[in-house]
Amino acid sequence: MSKILDTFLEENLQVLHEQGLYNEIDPVEGANGSIIKVRGKNLINLSSNNYLGLATNDELKEVAKKTIEVYGVGAGAVRTINGTLDLHVKLEEKLAEFKGTEAAISYQSGFNCNMAAISAVMDKNDAILSDQLNHASIIDGCRLSKAKIIAYNHSDMDDLRTKAKAAKESGLYNKIMVITDGVFSMDGDIAKLPEIVEIAKEFDLITYVDDAHGSGVTGKGKGTVKHFGLENEIDFQIGTLSKAIGVVGGYVAGKKQLIDWLKVRSRPFLFSTALPPVDVAAITRAVQMIIDSTELHDKLWENGDYLKKGLSDLGFNIGASETPITPCIIGDEKLTQEFSKRLFEEGVYAKSIVFPTVPKGTGRVRNMPTAAHTKEMLDDALAIYAKVGRELGVIQ
Repeated sequence: MSKILDTFLEENLQVLHEQGLYNEIDPVEGANGSIIKVRGKNLINLSSNNYLGLATNDELKEVAKKTIEVYGVGAGAVRTINGTLDLHVKLEEKLAEFKGTEAAISYQSGFNCNMAAISAVMDKNDAILSDQLNHASIIDGCRLSKAKIIAYNHSDMDDLRTKAKAAKESGLYNKIMVITDGVFSMDGDIAKLPEIVEIAKEFDLITYVDDAHGSGVTGKGKGTVKHFGLENEIDFQIGTLSKAIGVVGGYVAGKKQLIDWLKVRSRPFLFSTALPPVDVAAITRAVQMIIDSTELHDKLWENGDYLKKGLSDLGFNIGASETPITPCIIGDEKLTQEFSKRLFEEGVYAKSIVFPTVPKGTGRVRNMPTAAHTKEMLDDALAIYAKVGRELGVIQ
């Protein structure tokens, strides 16, 4: 190894450890369900994004088994050569139905969606208005496009209007896009889409919503755009297939012309092998389940409300979440890491979230109850939170 690289890594890793910012990765020994095994210990799992419990759903496992016998384990090529299977076409038709759009396109991950879609439409002659708390994949997609990035204060519609007006009146940009997460994953709040659409109409902005944490969760499962009844007002609906859907991948939904453009100009679609058939079949069935019934959605919200009330009653700072995402905001990074460690020792897996995922001084343990949790599991988790919180002085 080069000496300069060795010195760089040693010094900077040490700093991360000293500041409580080094993230230890814990392999899960088995399925990522409501109870997981880590280091041989069974734990109540409050860290998964498996919102509806579909990652371990028996029906989806059966679909996967049958599909692998017919289609094998891989698509065999990129989509534009011969990696587009009939399964991909059926999935994209189902995703368009799910999101209430003319068409949809699937990608290998939600991160890929933002890298692909933003840079396929926006360029150095354009500007992007981006919420300050947008996901890292949005930030990277904006950077890749080379468009001018204009950050606006989180969910501050006055600031967005002011900056949209200035960008429009400057005459410097061919196109201006406004981008927001639908649900913000670290705080659980919902974007103010009706106000964003109003501003977009006023200043002729392209609208782009990344609903990775909203699809399956808000709008009776159909997402944040559906929650507000704005299916005809949003140009780009982005989503992941690895959270509420429970598998892997991502998608963009919108008008047919937009999807046709992405098929010939979005680089991850053009240059990465297509999603494996076994995953595509499971995803398609999962989406159909969400379309057909709100049972899992309703259970998710019931569990979310129960956990939020329990933590709030104990005295924890859970922020202003509007969804089942429930942060326990502690602040100090080292205390946050210690809090998560003690939860583990007592039987709860709730991962600490610190800088750079959240701003410095806002460390938190992010809790995610799912439709698969029982009340007994949540009661046990609350009892452990009470014990550890008092022990570390986080609550009285």
